[in-house]
Amino acid sequence: MFTIQHEWLYKQQPREVWEYLTQAELITQWLMPNDFKAVAGHEFRFHTAPIPELDMDGIFYCRVLHIKPFESLSYSWKGGPGNGIFTMDTLCAWTLIPEGTGTRLKLHHSGFTQENHELFARMTEGWLYHIGKTFSLSSPVK
Repeated sequence: MFTIQHEWLYKQQPREVWEYLTQAELITQWLMPNDFKAVAGHEFRFHTAPIPELDMDGIFYCRVLHIKPFESLSYSWKGGPGNGIFTMDTLCAWTLIPEGTGTRLKLHHSGFTQENHELFARMTEGWLYHIGKTFSLSSPVK
């Protein structure tokens, strides 16, 4: 199994960062159109253009598994070629840690297999790109 792990430092406090992780219209601005709701058990979808070279139809099926406001959030993330076939079955977990007057945001996106290693590589870079797009005041942590 392969896991994406990234960290960012933000000047914004956890409450503001949290909004960008849990409000559908803000998630759309930096990631993808979605119907996310910050409610445990809520099933939602991310929508993007199909990615035929990775055998993805562009719809990702997710379910909120855990939510602790301003501290942590996790959801399942599945995708594939369509017709209910999932070739990707992963877990996306976010942790927010107050740091000084700002926030340390940690991403742990796990469950990638050798079969979807190319998707793992693309998403590893994709997270850096998408987070950087919205949180321009952030700096990646090595």
